[in-house]
Formats: sequence, C-alpha cells, structure tokens
Amino acid sequence: MEKIYLSRIEKSDHGSLGVFSAPSLGFSCFSMELPWRDNKRGLSCIPTGECTVVVRKSKKYGYHFHITHVDGRTWILLHSGNFAGDTTKGFKTHSHGCILLGLRCGFLGGQRAVLNSRLAINKFFKLMNNQPFKLIIR
Repeated sequence: MEKIYLSRIEKSDHGSLGVFSAPSLGFSCFSMELPWRDNKRGLSCIPTGECTVVVRKSKKYGYHFHITHVDGRTWILLHSGNFAGDTTKGFKTHSHGCILLGLRCGFLGGQRAVLNSRLAINKFFKLMNNQPFKLIIR
C-alpha cells in the first residue's frame, strides 16, 4: 500500500497549512485543514498519526477519498476547497474536519488558503488510480 505524507508546516486561526507528498509517485502539493481544536468534530483538524484512505462513491460526491481509522472521528474526506479557518473567530472554511489540497498556497481576501484545489485533487486522484493508501500525518 502506498504511503502518503502530510507534514503540517503552519498553524494558526486561518487553518493548518501543510505539505502533502507522495514521494514514490513524484507528487506533492499543499494541504489545508482546520486548526487544532482538541479533535472536536467540525472544528478541528484530525490528530497526527497514521490512517487508511480508501476511494468510495456516493450520490452526493461521486468518487472521492474517505479517510478511515481516525480516533474519535468519522466521515473525514480529502477534497477540494480553499479555506479551513476557525469560523468561531470569523474565518471562512470549506472544511468541517476534512483535508483540502491545492497546487499552490497563498491568501484570498486576506485569509490563508490553498489554491488550484480542483486541479490538485484531480491530478492526485489520477495518480492513485482508485487505490487505497496509508496517510501519515506529522
């Protein structure tokens, strides 16, 4: 099973910016997650550690990545979006605990964001060819 790494490099109320990399596939991009808020559903990024990611299909999202085996959490997805800020502090979010990917990072409207997100997800999805993988979060 392929090993993919997420290394969080910047943490603030804007969100948790990281580098998402698959060294053996020659792929890397940026990630954006909610800030750490003690693993609270809908408010926090997921804990560091290792989890399994599988491809699943739903009527609402079509084919997508589902992150499983996360302590205390369910229905965590890997998907497109720009923001993952703390909404209790007035920041925007496209995540309710999920991981967003983007080819670039920067700011939109003064808030930290990942950019070119759909391109990043599509590129990674094609590289993975519907195969599950281990996600190692540091």
